[in-house]
Amino acid sequence: MARTRRIHGPLIELTIARTKQFLREPEAVFWVFVFPVLLALALGFAFREKAPDRIPVGVADGPGATSVFDALSQSPVLLPRLLAPEVARGALRSGKISLLVDAGPPLLFRLDPTRPDARAARLEAADALERAAGRRDPVAIAEEKEVEPGGRYIDFLIPGILGMNIMGTGVWSLAFSIVTARTRNLLKRLLATPMRKSDYLVAQMLSRFVFLVFEVAVLVLFGWLAFGVGIRGSILLFSFLCLAGAFSFAGLGLLVGARPTTIEGVSGIANVVLFPMWILSGVFFSYERCPAPAIPFIRALPLTALNDALRAVMNDGAGIAAILRQLAILAVWGFGSFALALKFFRWK
Repeated sequence: MARTRRIHGPLIELTIARTKQFLREPEAVFWVFVFPVLLALALGFAFREKAPDRIPVGVADGPGATSVFDALSQSPVLLPRLLAPEVARGALRSGKISLLVDAGPPLLFRLDPTRPDARAARLEAADALERAAGRRDPVAIAEEKEVEPGGRYIDFLIPGILGMNIMGTGVWSLAFSIVTARTRNLLKRLLATPMRKSDYLVAQMLSRFVFLVFEVAVLVLFGWLAFGVGIRGSILLFSFLCLAGAFSFAGLGLLVGARPTTIEGVSGIANVVLFPMWILSGVFFSYERCPAPAIPFIRALPLTALNDALRAVMNDGAGIAAILRQLAILAVWGFGSFALALKFFRWK
């Protein structure tokens, strides 16, 4: 009995001490208990019970397009748009629409069958057109699968995953590295040296660039070998774009890790910074389906800019002139966050 008490006594006391230590950390309490409730509340309002979103469908402008557009407009499921032919093909390739209808004759449906909404849009469009025709003479419909490289869903997905990986690695690795060093008093020791804050932060950023080559190469090589996803544009421009993205998110990582003193604290801040971009920046689906007033703000996010530029270079073979706006957004985020990190950084 005495031996059991000697074993359990320290265990209980250590458990109590750790619990008190946790409760004395406001950041940890907030991120563990308060933040999940706030997140559930926000998502509950965002995805409250409502009618399903209408599927965006394009109608290529030309003879007969107006009647097709009017027929599709009668469907409660579809959201038709009358577009110029070249614009319509680009919208289909980038995922802004799920189906493209050429008025013909005959009517031609263009779609990527691997996209989740494509088949549903095809069936609903056929139903709407046949209803407009009175169902007496079924509408002759031809179908063409968009499976050429650059226009498939996998071609949309790989650049998004690449951008997400550059973001996650840049923010998490740098922020956690700095906070871990701070909690172990390693930064406090550096304070006694002639080292400047800028030297330390730039060194952290440069170390991030060393691993960038390998993480980008692995994903791009896998996409090429497994799915035939290539880079249609300049390899040099693609490399520079990845470097610009890494710089932007390295700056954010330094800013996230500038002041927190606990792992729980930096984890929560990093999640708040990254979560909106995971959801909104078009990693797995086009952000064009978000409400129109939110689009300008979404495009101003660094991950959105990086994903859009990566897809333009990889899938469309775009040159630097076509992605100048995205490069400017990445530069503003990179330099701005680095300047703020330099201002707010503390050694201990």
